[in-house]
Amino acid sequence: MRSLLLLKFYWFLGCCYLFSYCLLYADDWPQWRGVDRAGNWNESGIIERFPDNGPKLIWSTSIGSGYSGPSVSKGKVYVMDRLVKSLDSDESKFLHEGDPPRNINFVRKLLPGSERLLCLNEKNGKVLWSHEWDCSYTTVAAYAIGPRVTPSIDDSRVYSLGAEGDLFCNNANDGKVLWSKSFKKDYNLKMPEWGVSAHPLIYEDKLICVVGGEGSTVVAFDKINGNELWRSLSSKQPGYCPPVVHELGGKKQLLIWHSDALEALNPFDGSVYWSITIKPTYSMSIAQPVVAGNRVFIMSFNRVSACIEVSDNGESAKVAWRGSTRKGIAGVHNTAFISDGHIYACGSGGKYICARLSDGLQLWSTFEPFKRDRPISWGNVFTIKQGDRYFLANDLGELIIARLKPSGYEEISRAKLIEPTHKVSGRMLVWSHPAFANKRIYLRNDNEIRCYDLSKL
Repeated sequence: MRSLLLLKFYWFLGCCYLFSYCLLYADDWPQWRGVDRAGNWNESGIIERFPDNGPKLIWSTSIGSGYSGPSVSKGKVYVMDRLVKSLDSDESKFLHEGDPPRNINFVRKLLPGSERLLCLNEKNGKVLWSHEWDCSYTTVAAYAIGPRVTPSIDDSRVYSLGAEGDLFCNNANDGKVLWSKSFKKDYNLKMPEWGVSAHPLIYEDKLICVVGGEGSTVVAFDKINGNELWRSLSSKQPGYCPPVVHELGGKKQLLIWHSDALEALNPFDGSVYWSITIKPTYSMSIAQPVVAGNRVFIMSFNRVSACIEVSDNGESAKVAWRGSTRKGIAGVHNTAFISDGHIYACGSGGKYICARLSDGLQLWSTFEPFKRDRPISWGNVFTIKQGDRYFLANDLGELIIARLKPSGYEEISRAKLIEPTHKVSGRMLVWSHPAFANKRIYLRNDNEIRCYDLSKL
């Protein structure tokens, strides 16, 4: 009898251990690029390759259009979208004196509509609550699809930022607005061509935002009540690059890449540690700076890329090398990943590239993620590391499992998960970064958000 009781006791302890283990290794995805914005998916028990018919679809929920990626926290999925009558509404009008530009990439229109923050049940995709606000777009009409920013979750609060600079802090449980800001009204933001796109950063007691306006390129708010804590920098345009904090030279440094320079700030008061003049073409600072050791890598459109070396005391920096045709990677919409001294990212023409961090030399390049042998206009791939392999989400709605090494690209498996719905340069694409959480992937287009099971069978 005693042996039986002991057996049951140890069985119970084993169950508790397994439950704790599952909890420990089940990750949420509370912001853009996951925990710490590092692009790492740390869960175990993930599928090795896709079944012939693709991974199991758990649920699909209809939503409006947008580029905003999903975030996942505490059993809920958050995403932003836009509701419009029609992009060709009679109410819309050109926002140019005289004739509009011939290049559609610069044609602005006033387009009425509204933006929303949606909260969904992670298990079944049912909408738990939504927060909607009127929002007429004044940005380039060809890309006026919807919000660009992925919601950020901090405990019981969710932070969202619309394409026209409307910032909200909502109660994560019921959607109640706790505080809000308007970048246009409060900071005199002159709207960038392609809208407000920099994902706000939660850092300790602060919500750090790339805002714009004189002396307020970056602003830190109290994350609880929205009070301004500090503001810093002036720039021609705020750019589109998310802020990120890294330790460099023994100091926590807030990296801000705007239209004029890459600058490192003290995240506690906004003072500047160092500044390097690097001006992205058309102010297209989009990709987040990535860090390895004392080096910072940035990249953008039109062959713009650079590696910055930070001093040992963190108070100065210099350009280690600048990119060229065969040096560096000039990616536009994706953020690079650095592993073991090598940079991996998708370049402007859809060519996936590996380059050495030490000198920028390109070791290999391939169009294989798109199954093409020539450049693809605005081709884009999001890179997420999981263990010793990578999950690559291309803009065709496909998910690829691959190994990326200095020796080359090795594809393991791929599956089509969602249809591209947004037309750019004559082809349909999806530009929303997916979320990976609880052994699932969450991804959206302009019609729906889907959840697939990626657990090992």
